Amino acid sequence: MKSQVYFASLTTTPKNNLFSKIDRLLNKVELTKKFKKNQLIAIKIHFGEKHNHAFIRPIYVRRLVDRIKEAGGKPFLTDCNTLYVGSRQEAVTHIMTAIENGFVPVVVGVPIVIGDGLRGNSERKIKIDLNIYKEVNIGSEIVQADSLIAFTHFKGHELSGFGGTLKNLGMGCAARSGKLAQHSNLSPKINRKKCKGCSECIDWCPEGAISLWNQKAKIDPEKCIGCGECIQICPYGFVKIQWDENAEMFQKKMVEYAYGALKGKRNKSVFLNFLMNITPYCDCYGYSDTPIVSDIGILSSTDPVAIDQAGVDLINQQPGNINSILKTNLATGSDKFRGIFPEINWEVQLDYGEKIGLGSRDYELVEV
Repeated sequence: MKSQVYFASLTTTPKNNLFSKIDRLLNKVELTKKFKKNQLIAIKIHFGEKHNHAFIRPIYVRRLVDRIKEAGGKPFLTDCNTLYVGSRQEAVTHIMTAIENGFVPVVVGVPIVIGDGLRGNSERKIKIDLNIYKEVNIGSEIVQADSLIAFTHFKGHELSGFGGTLKNLGMGCAARSGKLAQHSNLSPKINRKKCKGCSECIDWCPEGAISLWNQKAKIDPEKCIGCGECIQICPYGFVKIQWDENAEMFQKKMVEYAYGALKGKRNKSVFLNFLMNITPYCDCYGYSDTPIVSDIGILSSTDPVAIDQAGVDLINQQPGNINSILKTNLATGSDKFRGIFPEINWEVQLDYGEKIGLGSRDYELVEV
């Protein structure tokens, strides 16, 4: 049986504006049946890095928030801290970045709760028993929520080809240790030439895996547990990730983490993909490049695989933007994401999601 994916175009009238369409998208996936009165509802969203501007507009989030509140739910906005050093690496700057990007209570109507705590180490181990992982590390606040709604800005990504619902769940709901596990098979590396020997990372390391050698910090890979906390705690940014994972394995790891994020919430979750400002790179960058195609619309579904497949298909049906980074595969029907990242087979994430039972690539697109 085909999964249902609902689509709202951006064509509007005074009596049929975009907010009315969002309402209908939410009605189609039976949003209010996914939770009970007074339950806590996690709205998983990407707030955008500082100086990025392609993320989902806060006013769209408010429409979802109001619908949940009207039904008696208690929503909150959430995301987990980043693995890399940036403006969202711990909860303080993460929340301030979200505020600067417009996600303030007066606009969105709810608080922000960072999913993996102050420093990215508030996590729950979720048993999944899949091919790569037996358990995954998900942000504890997301695990404790009663329902999960993924509000996703659909765009390109240099490791997964595109970033949709599966990435928003798999990478976005992972605590820092989970992000490190997905990106790397190696311990973090200290730039010993620049290291100042301040011992901050040594004092913080929970396993005593870091020591001073010739007045410089050094990580013992045998003792390192891959928590990634040294990356965040270094005051100078001299602890680096060893980005050694290949794109295919990265995608499979990401999908298994999405499976873990949804465990216990599979029938209490809905997903929306915003096919607007379809930039070539992730919103984790401190800028937003020219969109690769024109804005298309919004999708909703209860199937995370189907909604991502539909997103890719709709984008590929569009003519490419000649003023963007996209220089090949510009024709209608051509693969836009392969045009940006020719070496990345983005179908891996969809195939694997289907294989482990997250959803189906076979869908029916229903316009609302």
